[in-house]
Amino acid sequence: MLQERWFSSVGCSGFSFSNSNYDNSNTNTNVSSHLCKDFKRNADLANMAKNKILIKGASNASENDLKSKGMKRLNNLYEKIYSIENLELADDNARKGKSSQYGVQLHDKNKEQNIITLHEMLKNKTYKTSKYSTFFIYEPKEREVFRLPYFPDRITHHAVMNILEPIFTVMFTTDSYSCIKGKGIHGAARSLKKALISTNETKYCLKLDITKFYPNIDHDVLKQLLRRKFKDAELLWLLDEIIDSAVGLPIGNYLSQYFANFYLTYFDHWIKEQKVVKRYFRYADDIVVLADNKQYLHQLLHDIRIYLNGNLKLQVKQNYQVFPVEARGIDFVGYVFRHTHTRLRKSIKKRFARMIRYNKNKASIASYYGWAKHCNSKNLLKKLLNDTGKTI
Repeated sequence: MLQERWFSSVGCSGFSFSNSNYDNSNTNTNVSSHLCKDFKRNADLANMAKNKILIKGASNASENDLKSKGMKRLNNLYEKIYSIENLELADDNARKGKSSQYGVQLHDKNKEQNIITLHEMLKNKTYKTSKYSTFFIYEPKEREVFRLPYFPDRITHHAVMNILEPIFTVMFTTDSYSCIKGKGIHGAARSLKKALISTNETKYCLKLDITKFYPNIDHDVLKQLLRRKFKDAELLWLLDEIIDSAVGLPIGNYLSQYFANFYLTYFDHWIKEQKVVKRYFRYADDIVVLADNKQYLHQLLHDIRIYLNGNLKLQVKQNYQVFPVEARGIDFVGYVFRHTHTRLRKSIKKRFARMIRYNKNKASIASYYGWAKHCNSKNLLKKLLNDTGKTI
């Protein structure tokens, strides 16, 4: 059973992909770096949408107002989603950096009529998610990525998030970092490095993730959670339709990253407010907890397993670890953190070296440099950028 007290008392981020195109010609590039750029751009666009749409009446509230109303169930949002103005903005947002793709070009041949058609589909509730196509990526590990047509689906997803993104964002705790403007990978890294300054209080680490997080998200539980926050029946109809379009949450859907963060938000609040965990960090389903006591972390792991299984129908992956930080460092968000320094994860260093040796280009170098500059990597950068004939 869902724990009622936490679903009613708390106001309401893995790896996901925002590039849901039929053109997969760029899938051999560094997906992680492109993904982070997409998230930053989408967050900026969502903020523009909030200023342009929400201020005109979608929620008639600033983010501070939303925080003060964190307990309130929200209504009267659906009409704002299918308004012509919002659909046009969603079209502008969804095409950023993708104007040369086939789906965008096909849509542009009949752009104005398509927007009107989508408006009517959503207004009359005849919209139905199109058939997915899929492809696989193999770095850092094999994953199946789902793709939808640009029109009508990707425009619809952006239209939804123009309205819901600021509402979702204020529900998240400060300890959740995935795909949130101003946070992300480097926000998580900064916070973890800051925590490790207190050496005596961070002697031990609990590190865990969730077994097949995206595929195992339970639709009924997710719908219940959404109904704790929203009472707009038409909005819930659309969200249900999108949720039920695939098993779990499909990696690749723009909405999946927000649904995934939302799914674990009550867990975050339970960790911080019920269990009073001081040093907790979550990036998607990757979780790190620091403490001065190994026994405490083992007991917390036990409680986490009970909560995730009982409330969210999720399982902690069996490769969890409780270990002294001095022994090996903390492998998290692409880095290995120690009390004295931070290094780039070995697998990322190897990919960086292969790119330099076999496919050197300015965009990729800039992307990897963006990773490396946030850790102690002066010698690594000197070696790779000045001696391209060697690998690590």
